[in-house]
Amino acid sequence: MASHTFELNGEQITVEAEDDVRLLWVLRDLLGVTGPKYGCGLGVRQACTSHINGKAFNPCSVPVSKITPDDEITTIEGLPATVGKDLHPMQEAWLDPDVAQCDYCQPGQILAAVAKVRQATADGREIEDRDLHEIRNICRCGTYTRIREATKTGAKNM
Repeated sequence: MASHTFELNGEQITVEAEDDVRLLWVLRDLLGVTGPKYGCGLGVRQACTSHINGKAFNPCSVPVSKITPDDEITTIEGLPATVGKDLHPMQEAWLDPDVAQCDYCQPGQILAAVAKVRQATADGREIEDRDLHEIRNICRCGTYTRIREATKTGAKNM
C-alpha cells in the first residue's frame, strides 16, 4: 500500500491505496466523497466529472498514482467553497428550471459546465453554443435543454 497526498476540496489529505486504484474509487470508497458517480469507468458517461487544478477531468480514468501533492481535486461537495457560498452560482442556476430529475449525472454536469465557463472566460469571451456542444456528460433523463439553459444562467452569475 502506498501513501498518496493531494488537496481535496480545499483540504490537504493523505490516503493509503494501491497505485493502480482509480481516483474515483479512492474518493468514493476510501474518503467517502460520493458526489462523483460511477458511470462507465472509461470517461465516456462522465458522471464522475470533477476538477483537477480547476479543469474538468474524469477520476474513473486516472490511477491515484498520477495525482501529485500539488494537485487540487474539487468535487461537487467542494464547489461552493470555491466562491465562499452555500451553493455555487452554477448549482443555483440548476434549481429554477428543475434541471435534475434523478440527479445521478448532475454533479458531473455542473462541474463540466463550470469548467467550460471558466475556459470561455479565460479566452476573454462569454459561453457560446459551441461550448455547450462540447459538454458530453450523458444524462439518461434527457434534460439537455434545461442543462443548457442553466449553464447560460450560471455563467452570467459566475
